[in-house]
Formats: sequence, C-alpha cells, structure tokens
Amino acid sequence: MTSAMLPPAPSGGPVDDTSVDDKELLAAKTRGGGFWRDVFRRLRRNSSAWVGAVIIAIFVLVAVFAPWLAPYGPEELPGQQYITPGHIPGPGEIPGFPLGLDRFGGDMLSKLIWGARASLLIGIVSTLLGLIGGMILGLVAATFGGWVDTLIMRFVDILLSVPSLLLAVSIAALMGQTPLAIMIAIGAAQVPIFARLLRASMLQQRSSDYVLSAATLGLGRGRITMTHVLPNAVGPVIVQATLTLATAVIEAAGLSYLGLGGGVPQTAEWGRMLTYAQLELAVNPWIAILPGICITVTALGFTLLGEALREAMDPRTRAR
Repeated sequence: MTSAMLPPAPSGGPVDDTSVDDKELLAAKTRGGGFWRDVFRRLRRNSSAWVGAVIIAIFVLVAVFAPWLAPYGPEELPGQQYITPGHIPGPGEIPGFPLGLDRFGGDMLSKLIWGARASLLIGIVSTLLGLIGGMILGLVAATFGGWVDTLIMRFVDILLSVPSLLLAVSIAALMGQTPLAIMIAIGAAQVPIFARLLRASMLQQRSSDYVLSAATLGLGRGRITMTHVLPNAVGPVIVQATLTLATAVIEAAGLSYLGLGGGVPQTAEWGRMLTYAQLELAVNPWIAILPGICITVTALGFTLLGEALREAMDPRTRAR
C-alpha cells in the first residue's frame, strides 16, 4: 500500500533540506515494491553486507554438502590409534588429517564440517520458532489493543525480566538433553524480542495516512492490519531475525557446552567439541581454537549482514 504523495513545494518557497537519500527512500516507499529494490541496491553498495553474505554462503554450503565434503562420518573415530595420554596430533602432523584429531581420535576437519550442519539447523529452527511466536503475540496485541494488549505485554515483560540465556538453560533442562530442547529453549527466549518489535512497528504504522485513508474507505480492521499495516511493519522484524541468527548460533554452542544438547561425547557439534577440548588444552589447544573460530566467524557473518540490512532500510544511520 502506498502512502499519500506529498504536495510539491511552492515556487520560491524555502529550500528543501531533505537529504538525497531520504528523498530516494520516500520515493521508494511511495512506489510500494520499489522500497525493497532500493534496500537491495543499498546492500549491493555496502562492503560489510558482501562480507557477511559470503561468510553465510560458505557456512550454508558447507552445512548442506557436509556428507560430500567431510572425509569421515560425524561420529567416526579413524585416528584412535594415534591418541596417547600425553599427545593429540595437531594440524599437519599426520597425513590424511589436515586439521589434526580430537581427544577421541575423530578427524577435526570432518567434525567441524558436520558441526556446521548442526549449528545451522539449530540456529534457523530456533529463530523461526521465536519469530513465529513473537509475531503472533505482537500482531494480536497491536490489532486488538486494550486489555488484550496489556495482558500480552505484561507476559512479554515477565519473559524479558529473565536473562535470555538463563531462560533458555531452564527450558532446556526441563525438556531434557536433546537438540529439539535447545531449539525450543532458544526460540522461547527470542519470542519477547520479536513481539515487542512488531507491536511497536505496527503501532507506528497505524497512524500513517494510508491507514487512515483505508479506514475512511470502510475497510475492516482485520483487512487493514493484514494487507496494509503488517507488510509495512515487518521490515524491522526481518532485520532483527537476521541479527538473532548470530545470537542463536552462539547460544546453541553455549547450551551444548553446558551439556544440554544431548548426544554422545564424540558428537560433531561445535559447542560440544569445546566442552571436551577444555580437558586437553595443554596437550593440543587447536581442538578448542578451531571450533571457537568457526562459531565466531559464523556469528560475525550474520551480524555484518544484519547491520547492513538495518542501515539499508534506514538511510539516516547508514555507514558513511
């Protein structure tokens, strides 16, 4: 739905001090779908967006093609005979194991590749759960208002009063030590963030001219909300979801590090690899450094792309 066009400035009137980028964004909004074309154009000019997109693309490709890229299976231990109480072979020490072995005799390269798949699955599913739950609460609160809005927002405030990691740990501990429990725990901790963000964005859009015009034409509240307000309010939520993926990867690793992810000790998951690597830091620090690098770089990729998307949607805060 397009907003009302602004009347042209009168001849000889005051000089319009609106920046060029603000005018471009306003024009894009009045063209409807052109707004997103303008966003993507800004992203293409942002070097941080390219770096983040490349990191994410590599991460996704490695996760999707893990069965073909990994030399060994996720729980295979092909190098058990090389492990001694005082030595764990590191990168390049043994032919056939370019990144060395872990404390169980597993190939580090294979474990890191399979760990990318586990982290991607947990990150995406948990973010989707939080996004769907938060959008439902935010949509209902902004649409109905009144006591419904008050009740939902007080519930959201209660969730926000608990630190997200503590809330996720509590839920995962209650549900059991499984990957599904981690997904639900991380998603539940993200629900209040998306709920408040969508509600605030919808309330801001509800006072726009195009909403008032639609109401004047006799359109019902439900139709106005679903066809006009929600599509224009969902942009900030998409940006937050991109940024939340980075947090989800880190929290998934943290919960697995605490032993809440289930599986056997040799399970190929970055957080679990860190758990057992801490016992062998003096013998081979690489078994902790390598999964730590993977977690950091992946989170950095989602963060860079999310920040670039936020800047592309708001030219007043774009990188100069």
